[in-house]
Amino acid sequence: MAAFNGEFNANARYLAFAKKAAEEGYAPVAALFRAAARAEQVHFEHHAAVIVSLGGKAKADIEKPDVKSTRENVEAALQGETYEYAKMYPGFLAQAQTDRIKDAVNSFQHASEAEAVHAGLFAGVLKDMEAWKSGPRTFYVCPTCGNILEARPAAFCPICGEPAAEFMAVK
Repeated sequence: MAAFNGEFNANARYLAFAKKAAEEGYAPVAALFRAAARAEQVHFEHHAAVIVSLGGKAKADIEKPDVKSTRENVEAALQGETYEYAKMYPGFLAQAQTDRIKDAVNSFQHASEAEAVHAGLFAGVLKDMEAWKSGPRTFYVCPTCGNILEARPAAFCPICGEPAAEFMAVK
């Protein structure tokens, strides 16, 4: 439930961050935030399915996004993604493995690996914010694991093996 809640709120936060980035002239950053929001939706939908399969009901405690400057929002996103893949998901994954809940293991493993990719993308933005003011960009989101790529993969998702044709384009 904590993973569902976190991903649900990250989705809303990234949509708010995308709006701010667009207002500040960072169209490619806005596109990245929209792609990250879609990826977080993939995660919370998979987590919800696991919760339901275990007899529960997925419910999020909705938080109001704290929107600041685009730079601060990217820094917050990097911090959040890093926390998820480095601390949060390893603990959840270990528990799911101990409890032998295969669907939870898959959901947590995929999300963790995708969050590491997201962190790398946000770190790249911070290296040269001005480069992220140039023209439009399209990102590709895997509907199975939430991986985000800057180009559609040639054949399959490098994290989960989803066919490239299934990736969602986000501008």
